[in-house]
Amino acid sequence: MLQVQEYLERVLNSIESLTALELPLLEVTGCVLQQDVAAPWPLPSFDNSSMDGYAVRHADISLASKLHPVELDVIDDIPAGFRSLETLKQGQAIRIMTGAPVPAGTECVVPVESTDGGTEKVRITASVDQGAFIRRTGEDVIQGEIVLRKGALLTSRSVALLAAVGRSHVLVIPQPRVAVMSTGTELVEPGEELKPGLISDSNSFMLVSAADNAGALAYRVPAVPDNEDALLEVLQDQVHRADMVITTGGVSMGAYDPVKAVFNRLGTAEFHKVAMQPGMPQGFGSIGTPGIPVITLPGNPVSAYVSFEVFARPALRKLSGRDPQSDRVVHATLTESMKSPESKVQFARGRFVVTPEGVSVEPVGSGQGSHFMGGLAQAECLIVIPVGVTHLDAGSSVEVIDIRERFER
Repeated sequence: MLQVQEYLERVLNSIESLTALELPLLEVTGCVLQQDVAAPWPLPSFDNSSMDGYAVRHADISLASKLHPVELDVIDDIPAGFRSLETLKQGQAIRIMTGAPVPAGTECVVPVESTDGGTEKVRITASVDQGAFIRRTGEDVIQGEIVLRKGALLTSRSVALLAAVGRSHVLVIPQPRVAVMSTGTELVEPGEELKPGLISDSNSFMLVSAADNAGALAYRVPAVPDNEDALLEVLQDQVHRADMVITTGGVSMGAYDPVKAVFNRLGTAEFHKVAMQPGMPQGFGSIGTPGIPVITLPGNPVSAYVSFEVFARPALRKLSGRDPQSDRVVHATLTESMKSPESKVQFARGRFVVTPEGVSVEPVGSGQGSHFMGGLAQAECLIVIPVGVTHLDAGSSVEVIDIRERFER
């Protein structure tokens, strides 16, 4: 029986990141940048107003106040996207909108709130500092500066920066396409009648959602019966569509489990028992040419989910060019005592509890069995109890894996 870390290392050693592609900006969020990006122009690219107001010379308004307003002639009006040909002289003002280029001779901008809003003459009732409300050329980014470096994970914020420096496409490692399928003759589609001995397929829906949340482009393949020929046909179809295949079910010691046989026919595969609870039977390998990574997860729902978080999520991170190490491991204090098998790592379902002393965690659900889906739905984290620890007292510090999804944070 392999230890969790030993098995994870074997899985990760079998995976290489995807080949980089040049993609348009609307398709790169969540991707890893594969080039340095330099700014071809400064940001801002010209001096512009940060407020709706009036461009003025500082000496003209330095003593302005409500008791002693200053009146100036308005000689022009500049909306955003236009430039004035006028040069400000003493006693003059130019009405200007946010983002518009400041005209020659401007020393500061007075916000419209400190004026009467005049269009031919304007009364200014407050002074501002020299240079106030002017965004200077290059004060954010200078021309030629590297604004994003290779290896950056692209977010909506970095996409905005790429657009601002004129990049319509960038070289990235794309988000992996992941085919998810459940195996088992007992499975039916949700909504279908449940005849005796049948169950509704929940694993594939759960794992598609989990893979999407991990940054993949996941899609579901309808459940495949326990039949080698049927599974072989489905997998051969996915070789040309997916960057990774995740299956659930069919990896235990059952007499009718075809997954091991089919994967050994299509490519390479390793199947192991891993010292963990839930989720002991595991497998990984590749199919087709070139090899498409495959991760085979156990069929019990909680086992499948925990195995995804412990093994498949790091594999997806590596496939997409990211550090496979979990970015969601934190420490918390147990609110109650817990027991665990001595020879296995237990991944128990838990929920965060915020107290004045800090973050605590409590077990959830009616038990920690691998079929307790009610507790899984309530869970916000996995409480990790290492090998060799059979009992933890309330108040113990434990490592937990935060499994809250993006919209829950």
